Amino acid sequence: MALSMHQVSVPVFERSLKALSNCLDKAAAHAEAHKIDPLALTGFRLYPDMFPFARQVQFSTDHAKGAPARLAGIEVPKYEDTETTIPELQARIAKTLAFMASIDPKKMDGAEDREIKMMAAGKERGFTGYSYLFTHAMPNFFFHVTTAYDMLRHNGVVLGKRDFLNNP
Repeated sequence: MALSMHQVSVPVFERSLKALSNCLDKAAAHAEAHKIDPLALTGFRLYPDMFPFARQVQFSTDHAKGAPARLAGIEVPKYEDTETTIPELQARIAKTLAFMASIDPKKMDGAEDREIKMMAAGKERGFTGYSYLFTHAMPNFFFHVTTAYDMLRHNGVVLGKRDFLNNP
């Protein structure tokens, strides 16, 4: 039996977003235990020309909600990108998980050959559903999730590979 586009995307996004949410819990506990303003974590940049931690989380959720929506042929929800606190970022992740759970998996049937057009880096780009998921959405998603994880580790939050992989 072949795997569906839903099976190879939504559960992967869900697992990693849940892991990111758990990492945020640990970041909040770390900030409290060490008397650190949590905004120092959410506003942190690894380098001046990089997006801050909060934006990494926002981008992660953008790819996680955008990919299944585009593959299902439904409108991608728009978020305002105003979250700056850990609770606000947690709420954004929860909203994204709820949206993904609301997508009928059957709407994604046949999406591997569906034409996907979108703006990326100021240019319209065209993909098949397969190429969009595996050469654009997932690599971008994992880039931002990994960067967020690394930012927390850099700031002393005690995280390990199990936290990243969501393996208790």
